[in-house]
Amino acid sequence: MSTASAAAARPATAPSLTGVFVRLKLSLLRNGLRQSTGRTLAYVASIVVGLLFAGAVVLGLTALRGNAHAGALAVLLTGMLTVGWAVMPLFFPGSDETLDPTRLVMLPLRPRPLIVSLLMASLVGIGPVVTLMLVAGAVIAVADGALAAVVGVVAAVLVLLVCVALARAIATASVRLLTSRRGRDLAVLGGLFIALGGQGVNIAAQRLGRPDGLSVLEPLGEVLRWVPPASALGAVDDAGHGAYGRALAGLALTALALALLLWWWQRTLTALMTSPDSSTLQALEKDGARRSGTGERGLARLLPDGRTGTVMRRSLRYAWRDPKSKMAWATALGVGLLVPIATSAQGNGSMYTAFSASALLGAQMYNQFGQDTSAFWMVASTIATPRDAYQELRARALTLALVAVPYVTLVVVGAAALIGPWSDFVEVYGLSLAVLGALLATGAMSSALFPYSIPSEGNKNVAPGQGAIAWFSLFGGVLVAAVLCSPLVALTVWLHVAGLHQLLWLLLPAGAVYGVGLAEAGLRVAAPRVATRLPEILGAVSKG
Repeated sequence: MSTASAAAARPATAPSLTGVFVRLKLSLLRNGLRQSTGRTLAYVASIVVGLLFAGAVVLGLTALRGNAHAGALAVLLTGMLTVGWAVMPLFFPGSDETLDPTRLVMLPLRPRPLIVSLLMASLVGIGPVVTLMLVAGAVIAVADGALAAVVGVVAAVLVLLVCVALARAIATASVRLLTSRRGRDLAVLGGLFIALGGQGVNIAAQRLGRPDGLSVLEPLGEVLRWVPPASALGAVDDAGHGAYGRALAGLALTALALALLLWWWQRTLTALMTSPDSSTLQALEKDGARRSGTGERGLARLLPDGRTGTVMRRSLRYAWRDPKSKMAWATALGVGLLVPIATSAQGNGSMYTAFSASALLGAQMYNQFGQDTSAFWMVASTIATPRDAYQELRARALTLALVAVPYVTLVVVGAAALIGPWSDFVEVYGLSLAVLGALLATGAMSSALFPYSIPSEGNKNVAPGQGAIAWFSLFGGVLVAAVLCSPLVALTVWLHVAGLHQLLWLLLPAGAVYGVGLAEAGLRVAAPRVATRLPEILGAVSKG
């Protein structure tokens, strides 16, 4: 056989995909920046801010070099970076177009070379650069000696690879969710979790700013130093102190975590690229359940029949499916719980901060018809008398109370446990229920007298030209609700001033009865106005 024939008989070596995917990532970045000047400026600004932030952190970590608690801070920083990379694909799925591997499903690519190429392409971008800078700063803070520096280089590479592989694996495992409507709704909630995390960082910064602040990190650091990839930073610290066995174990744990992540990523990628989309199967299952008469499941079966149950189911579906309604509910629930926790962590808390739960959830009663937008005409067509309007408002208020009452109870109990004293529980709980009832009453009146439209697209929650109506509706209603609660507040103050502490327990039943009475009165006063102003309400909520 000739040399040419032998060469032709040998199978051609498959070219490496890494260079192709890296160039593809660079092309996506370049083409994305060409779409608009604003996007280019935003990207450049993010690069500048990211590099400045990373540089400042690196300088701070370098200044801590030699500090006895620098190791605990380094592993904590690594853990926070890992969590950030893990949740980034869940809340910001559109930030990287290469996170969706289903776009490659028609190409003849094998999983193993594909994940290597995707992993290398993922290292292109400002995120990996900032991460590498932060990890390098942590290494500088804890590395002591030449051997520790060598271990630090290996640790930095391993930490970066674990973070990127973790983000990719999670994105691949949840890509069907992230590209669905529920995934987009989850992305909308990303801002709320960032706000909660920011408050947590603020509290931690206040604690760390004390003279002995870094010492509080030691217990957490002792645990995290054995959790990969933070164990790699713990290995750098151990190598500097001569604990070579512990250092080898820390690096081995991180390397093992990287191997497991790549294995999991390969399995999920193979399943994703070879299995049919399950959304069609789920739709067929739901359709079959609907035809068999078993469509209503779970808590929906417990709702009452008639108009009340129908309106409650519709309101709950709005709260679960509509992105802006879901964001409003999530913000109220998250911030209402965060305020007592934050004040307790700062050491200046009061049980009365639990009012935030009832205040924020009660405010959801305002502009009830705005969430219907132009579809309010279907609701209006079912309202012929004030009684119909009353039943509509009552069902919406019951939906809100179905969530608010247990939640307010939970927050007040938590505030009593965290802040105390338990002796204030009865009066705070009673006043919270009264505040909730007052806001339900004023919210019903505000929905009837000051409706406004909520645009379905964009980030604005008020249609242009209706901002003054929205602000007046909310703040005016809150002031009226405060006036309505003043008799119960006066009773509370009088019992304290008169020294009748043994009668404070009366505030709980009094607050509950007073709140229910206010809510019922508000619904009955608002119902006739809704019935007579249906055209005006429809016109106001249809402008978005």
